[in-house]
Amino acid sequence: MAGYYYQQLNREQRGAYEAMRAGFDRLQPAIRVPRLEGRELSEVYQRLKLDEPLLFFVVGFTYRFYPGADHVELLPEYLFDKGRIKSHRQAIDTRIARLTRPLQGKSDADKERAIHDFILENVRYDKLKKSYSHEIIGPLTQGVGVCEGIAKTVKVLCDAVHIPCIVALSEANPDAGVKYRHAWNVVSVDGKYYHLDATFDNSLQRGEKRYDYYNLDDRHIFRDHEKLVLPVPECTADKGYFYRKLSFTKPEDVENRVRQALRKKQPRFVFHWRGGGLNREILGELWRCADRLAAEKGKSAACSVNMAQSVIQFDFADSAAAAVTIQQPDEGREEENSSATALQAAKNQI
Repeated sequence: MAGYYYQQLNREQRGAYEAMRAGFDRLQPAIRVPRLEGRELSEVYQRLKLDEPLLFFVVGFTYRFYPGADHVELLPEYLFDKGRIKSHRQAIDTRIARLTRPLQGKSDADKERAIHDFILENVRYDKLKKSYSHEIIGPLTQGVGVCEGIAKTVKVLCDAVHIPCIVALSEANPDAGVKYRHAWNVVSVDGKYYHLDATFDNSLQRGEKRYDYYNLDDRHIFRDHEKLVLPVPECTADKGYFYRKLSFTKPEDVENRVRQALRKKQPRFVFHWRGGGLNREILGELWRCADRLAAEKGKSAACSVNMAQSVIQFDFADSAAAAVTIQQPDEGREEENSSATALQAAKNQI
């Protein structure tokens, strides 16, 4: 959705936004913009960068002003020199065209999934957080990125195939252990808005693409996402939720699908549990059932669970060792914590 955050600005702020965009695009060393306070300039810049991921080569600015003047002079900080920026822009344009060409003529739902899967298949989380990891150049040319770079890449690909898309930005919450702001996307598919967090799904996949954060509504995304820095459209639809047809309320339904997966020799089974709150007793029961069925085939069932979104993955292997992994989809980190011990005990007790 081009210019979504632009639409939230007043007349003076829009003038600064437009001047910044034109000056950045021309790689000007200094840009004359309407005079605003420093904080307001930063807010306009932030909105511009979220609206326009193709401005990947601009990473900040300073400014100077003169007493009585009705403007300020913005001094951009460019990531590369002019020559390298031009070559990188050409490479990025070529890359986007090559990736999106096969999507022409497909439904918006198919386009969205292809873009999501591209991230999972080709981008790894950059724990070193290099300067380019916050921009589309990281995921598109280096195969690495942090949440901001990934969300901007999703947007630029959605823009190219005409899917309305916004980069959503949430606050940090140090008291809850959330040290940094987080970015994901809001997309419009078939006229309905959904949350799409490819970074979190990327962090969860273990031999299987995960869609825990694919087309969530507001109620579900904010189970483990902080409040937003900037407002986005309400997301109230649920028909686009990926696990909608793999969402169970009864243990016997899970049992039947696990048995089916084992019969078809599938290496794993992923599903959503909506039969009440997912606690260690319920998870223990489900895991014990899966492990028993796997044992009948000479296998064991390991369990990975995203507690916040109630998504469970069973992996079937010849190894006798089975374990529980409590997955924490937090900026690419995955942890096994003390809850695994409690869940092992629950499995044994039921």
